[in-house]
Amino acid sequence: MKQIFIHSEYIKLDTFLKLADCVSTGGMAKALLQEGAVQVNGEKEERRGRKLYPGDTIQVEGSGTFQVAAE
Repeated sequence: MKQIFIHSEYIKLDTFLKLADCVSTGGMAKALLQEGAVQVNGEKEERRGRKLYPGDTIQVEGSGTFQVAAE
């Protein structure tokens, strides 16, 4: 599991996917979410604006598992 460090209280899911190098654009993030390829804390997630907090776990098909961590 790879940790992604954030400098704020939370990060939005679409921004997180770009930071974790799962996608390169917001449009790609939207498509990935619509395909059902992203899970947050074990539950399928389709909202780009979902707020992620330190300790949340994100699974992305084809990219792996990531955890949000506070810096």
